[in-house]
Amino acid sequence: MLIYGLGRSGRGVARFLAGEGVRAEWHDAQPTAQDEALMAELGHTRGEPRGSYRTVVAAPGVPIDHPDLLAQRSAGAEIVGEVVLAARARPRLPMVGVTGTAGKGGTTVLIAHLLRGSGLNACEGGNIDPPLLDVVDEAEVAVVELSSFQLERVPGLRLPVAVITNLGTDHLDRHRTVEAYHAAKLNITAGQQAGDVLIVPQGLEIATRAERRSFSAAHIALANGAAVLDPAELHPGIHPANAAAAVLAAEALLAHLGRVADPDTLAQALRSARPVGGRFETVARVGEVAFIDDSIATRTLAVQAALERATPPIAWLVGGRDKGAELEPLLSAAQGRVTRVIAFGQDGEALARQLGLPFTAVRGEGGDEVMANAARAGLEALGGPGQSGTVLLAPIGTSFDLFTDYKARGESFRRAALALAAGVEA
Repeated sequence: MLIYGLGRSGRGVARFLAGEGVRAEWHDAQPTAQDEALMAELGHTRGEPRGSYRTVVAAPGVPIDHPDLLAQRSAGAEIVGEVVLAARARPRLPMVGVTGTAGKGGTTVLIAHLLRGSGLNACEGGNIDPPLLDVVDEAEVAVVELSSFQLERVPGLRLPVAVITNLGTDHLDRHRTVEAYHAAKLNITAGQQAGDVLIVPQGLEIATRAERRSFSAAHIALANGAAVLDPAELHPGIHPANAAAAVLAAEALLAHLGRVADPDTLAQALRSARPVGGRFETVARVGEVAFIDDSIATRTLAVQAALERATPPIAWLVGGRDKGAELEPLLSAAQGRVTRVIAFGQDGEALARQLGLPFTAVRGEGGDEVMANAARAGLEALGGPGQSGTVLLAPIGTSFDLFTDYKARGESFRRAALALAAGVEA
């Protein structure tokens, strides 16, 4: 077995295999000294990217059409991801899978919370921290956030309950076409059989008619927020349709286990739920100006939702590395609400020019200085501490130009906002 890629997922695979007494080979194009030390400690040895293996566990960050993976597949190797490895190693562990262009993280966390409220030891993992393999031995139920990259490597995966929050346009830098992106997302239901449950929103639009037929293998429950739960019970920071989908998923999983969902218990769990950090989270206030971190908002639907929810006037922080998100739908959401775009990072200015909105470009030495300058420029664009409105980090671009991931970018924004708040109070 070859572990291909030593990111967060690959390290989780390596730890799990070592715990199972399995010694594997590994490959990473740019391993860190810490990665090499961890592999040695776990007993895994360096392998050849095109060596002879029956199974290659490929990290989601590695494109499925990478030449090494194509060569491995041609030589007869099966290409899988950590989710399939977990499912095969723990076949009795029930899993709920969640995917979508936006909202899948919050929906994943909410489903797990609802199941815990119903008396199950439910753990979330996968695309959301922690890696799925880190929790399979403590969980009675695993709720798995699944990205399109992960869903490219799930041969034979059967999920008793699956959720698609929505389908838009994303990751065209990897998938190249919307059709290919949607096809990857729909792999969440490819292994489902009669009696399994697939939950989708009303009016889900899929890029190709052929892919629509893949739904025939599973029961479809239509998530309709108004019909499922009272708005007063909604989870903070989550779209009503996604909260409804979470309730349906919890009910379906309980039914799969032969349990009856108690409406009062689910309602109580909804009331006690809390927003996921880094997802449209107010991290500081300067007078009547709210600083909102939605660093994970790099998808068109997520950014649009953030713009629609934020209190105007909005100073909109845009930047990072452009990954081909569709910009036109954002213009209507920004109309009459966005006072100024604050452009930062590698492609911030180019994105701002494409949007055609008034903008200020900020720079700096390193991510923290850039983010501090962006937060300050946002406050100034609203007229300073005595005014009202929102400084919104919903960046469109990925974080990898200046930060290790979206969380690091969000934390940098939080620190910058708190520093501004402290400076005003002083």
